Amino acid sequence: MLNPSRRVLLSGLLLIAVTVTGCGKKQEGPDAAGASAPLANTGGKAYLVGTDAAYPPFEYQNGKNEVVGFTVDILNAVAAKGGFKVRYLNTPWEGIFATLQEGDRDIIASSVTITDERKEDMDFSEPYFEASQLIIVGKQRADIKALPDLKDLRVAVQTGTTGDEAVQQHLGKTNPRIKRFDSMPQALKALESGSVDAVVGDNGVVQNYMKGHAASFATVNDPQNFHPEFYGFAVKKGNQALLDKIDKGLEAIKADGSYDRIYRKYFGTGKQPNAG
Repeated sequence: MLNPSRRVLLSGLLLIAVTVTGCGKKQEGPDAAGASAPLANTGGKAYLVGTDAAYPPFEYQNGKNEVVGFTVDILNAVAAKGGFKVRYLNTPWEGIFATLQEGDRDIIASSVTITDERKEDMDFSEPYFEASQLIIVGKQRADIKALPDLKDLRVAVQTGTTGDEAVQQHLGKTNPRIKRFDSMPQALKALESGSVDAVVGDNGVVQNYMKGHAASFATVNDPQNFHPEFYGFAVKKGNQALLDKIDKGLEAIKADGSYDRIYRKYFGTGKQPNAG
């Protein structure tokens, strides 16, 4: 946002244009491409939401380059109940948390697992989804029963995710067989091409992928080594006012059945045992 001394130098027309389009924020750079119009159209400020839209069915882009998905539908419903607007900006996962710290984003809504380490740098809403890690391998790999069975294989993960952390913990942080990618679609493409032997990622994303690839691949659940995780909406540390709005809206959609309806839209029957 322009500082006071710059405002003095601007013409009245330019000042009005900046005020209308800025929404209290500095202008966005190239990573704003693919932003969707706010769907939760309540009163007040439009909060800028950073999301890595390469994580279906949670966050992805439709044919109009709008950011859509389960997380988006949940946050739209939360915003409607909490009384605020949201505007989504497609933001690469690598560096997404820095946009929050620098004030370029108000909310990160990108299937972010709540961890103690992340809590040191940002604040989280109440959970909106319970997840766990899954292994995906070729259909012929019946020998893969658990995470330790991957120790001699090439394993793909998305950089900086909890899947990455889990694989590091069991196979070694510097293990050269761990292959890191910027997105889950890239990791899954590597599995398809045979350049890796397995992928480890969040269950919702892997299960969504399997809908079209069950003939070639299989999933392995390892509850002994993969523990439940919870997604939350992240805000800048200390922004309690915004956090309260999000939690208020989240509580309301869980109470009135909206959460369950959105969950069934993406994941079929049933509901989240703890997050919903």
